Amino acid sequence: MSINKIALHWQILIALCFAVLTGLVLDSSSSIFGVSFLSIFTFFGTLFLNALKMLIVPLVMASIITGMMSLDGDHLGRLGSKTILYYASTSLVAILIGLFFVNLLQPGIVDGEPARNIIGLSAQTDEIVNKVGDKGASDIAEVLLRMVPPNIVTAAANGQMLGLIFFSLIFGFFVSKLKGSQASVHKDFWQGLLDIMMMMTNLIMKFAPFGVYALVSKVIMISGVEAFEPLALFFITVVLALAAHLLLFLPVVLRYLARVSPAKHFKAMLPALLTAFSTSSSSATLPITMDCVENRAGVSNQVSGFTLPLGATINMDGTALYECVAAMFIAQAYGISLDITTQFTIVLVALLTSIGVAGIPSASLVAITIILAAIGLPLEAIGLILVVDRVLDMCRTSVNVFSDSCCAVTIARLEGEETRVV
Repeated sequence: MSINKIALHWQILIALCFAVLTGLVLDSSSSIFGVSFLSIFTFFGTLFLNALKMLIVPLVMASIITGMMSLDGDHLGRLGSKTILYYASTSLVAILIGLFFVNLLQPGIVDGEPARNIIGLSAQTDEIVNKVGDKGASDIAEVLLRMVPPNIVTAAANGQMLGLIFFSLIFGFFVSKLKGSQASVHKDFWQGLLDIMMMMTNLIMKFAPFGVYALVSKVIMISGVEAFEPLALFFITVVLALAAHLLLFLPVVLRYLARVSPAKHFKAMLPALLTAFSTSSSSATLPITMDCVENRAGVSNQVSGFTLPLGATINMDGTALYECVAAMFIAQAYGISLDITTQFTIVLVALLTSIGVAGIPSASLVAITIILAAIGLPLEAIGLILVVDRVLDMCRTSVNVFSDSCCAVTIARLEGEETRVV
């Protein structure tokens, strides 16, 4: 059987399995002809990521503007309010699921004793503290200010997606007000650009198995299996909570709110989920997410072009869940008993930071430091989780992307669209 006849998601899954095996067999010092395997995997992984990121700005602008051109004011208000309500609701549920599991399993307690001394702080603690130590709750307001960038070209160049989305929404809205030849010229241009970007996405996706193989091999080679042993229960707690949100709650939303088949939707989204897992980036996965939602799930660009770019920027179900579990785990590891009021504070801050700090580098680590400050724990405590953060980042990004896709399908169905995953 030709490799081209194998479905893309199976190609990526096979590549993922080979990557795990490669990472277990090789280590960071392994080389061939004097060139380290780590540098080879880094090169090809970065090349694949760059190719995906190259598409983001023109794809987001073309998609949003094209979708906005066909919306009237009432439709836009309906679409926007439903999307924001969905994202806020699912993030809150994700946090509560994380809170349930971390209270149930108590990963920060080992043999009845706080796990701080058993685990030990990561050697990278100082580096992370220096990187995010000057961040605080005020940074949420700073990120929100980026919604109105003074220079849209600079915002696009720096990957400030909120500013790009805001500009595209306004631009697309006023394009819809044009009449006659001006309207037709803009419609043809932006639709043509969107079609081109989707064709480029399809081209880059042909190389996805190789990119996934390189990215995941690198992670396994650096982390190694032994790094997870001291934090096994914390790792399991996060994964179980993410799995509950991904495999129980979101399918309920699909079945009873969107009235579509969860199994068919999972199958349609597999390429995006596997790519999100390997890249750890909702934004980098966005071109593939849009391709899967539109071409495999059958959602119109009018809906996907509005919900998905916004979701990739502000909807972080997996991240919000992780922030809550990490903060609770650190409190347990330090032997601090948190009452209901403090746990409610964690839930509230996790919900706000999952949206507000999305535009900051190392967003989840920054959000966790804000939560730690809110409940009075030392910033250095973040060093407890650094060893497993990278792999858990891969898991929570997949949840983020799947939740975005569920939003697109749910909103499309609520707007009366017929999709392919019924």
